[in-house]
Amino acid sequence: MLNRVVTVAALAVGGALLSKQMKKNKGSGMDSSIIETIEVNAPVSTVYNQWTQFEDFPQFMASVHEIRQLDDKHLHWKANVAGEEKEWDVEITEQIPDKRIAWRSTSGVPNGGVVTFHKISDNLTRVALQMDYQPEGPLEKLGDAFGAVRLETCGNLQKFKDMLEKRGRETGAWRGSISQH
Repeated sequence: MLNRVVTVAALAVGGALLSKQMKKNKGSGMDSSIIETIEVNAPVSTVYNQWTQFEDFPQFMASVHEIRQLDDKHLHWKANVAGEEKEWDVEITEQIPDKRIAWRSTSGVPNGGVVTFHKISDNLTRVALQMDYQPEGPLEKLGDAFGAVRLETCGNLQKFKDMLEKRGRETGAWRGSISQH
């Protein structure tokens, strides 16, 4: 009997938290946001240079199948989002070497954000990722409410760190700038 009461109480609390999260997210354009950081044992220029290798993202992002860089400012993404294959286009809206890269989707999956690079010491860089997105459909909204996107983002950042630290160098670099517009 006690187990049943505890189970019912846990379900009630979980349902209340889920309801609160879904109400909080209701009604805004990009109604979910993630901010995550990780420290990478590498110089800021190495970390930034590797991040500019967008076509390498599938090596550390589990749900991303392919990214094609169309030109300096445009990317085409293919990924699995909540069990569904999706594609979208992204425009890089600002890029400052060793400092920041900002983007927004122009089609498909609504998202945007910025990743910044902070020199902590000569061989330690903090990567800060802020992403805003719009979950589509009940499964994506449910997963978002339970933190699935945040968990995947944390895992992806950890895989990026592990990949770069193991390799010890970047696979390429793009040092051009894109002015914010």
